[in-house]
Amino acid sequence: MAKAILLLSALCIVALANFAHCHPQVFDVEGKVYCDTCRVQFETKLSENVEGATVRLQCRNISTEIETFSVEGVTDKDGKYKLTVEGDHQDDICEVTVVKSPREDCKEAVTGYEKARIECSDNVGIHNAVRYANALFFMKSEAVSGCKEVLDELGLFPLEF
Repeated sequence: MAKAILLLSALCIVALANFAHCHPQVFDVEGKVYCDTCRVQFETKLSENVEGATVRLQCRNISTEIETFSVEGVTDKDGKYKLTVEGDHQDDICEVTVVKSPREDCKEAVTGYEKARIECSDNVGIHNAVRYANALFFMKSEAVSGCKEVLDELGLFPLEF
């Protein structure tokens, strides 16, 4: 009788392990988009959140560069977005990219700063289903007044304002 219970317990554990392994992984990717009002390519106290900005998360296979997953979203009033990623993308490079700003006064994306890379796999040592992307931004065509003072306050040499 004890052998039967032990065997039945072992079978249940194996079945649960297989279920957990085959269950599709789901991740939430969260981040924010702001307007770089000082054109310094980092967030300052004069930066403004961008409501209604479009962002895209795209995963591509590392070897073939073929897209394996893509989803778009829009930022809320605080400039924050939340995208849901389905599946484990261990063999992929996944990036969030700013696509479009609704603001005519702040719509310039900067090459090299328009993407944030994220890990969308359970096999990377992160035991949380939420992934946080670096903040992304658009820039105003000209810096707003007050930027020189903000940069002086930070101890940085200001650019031409």
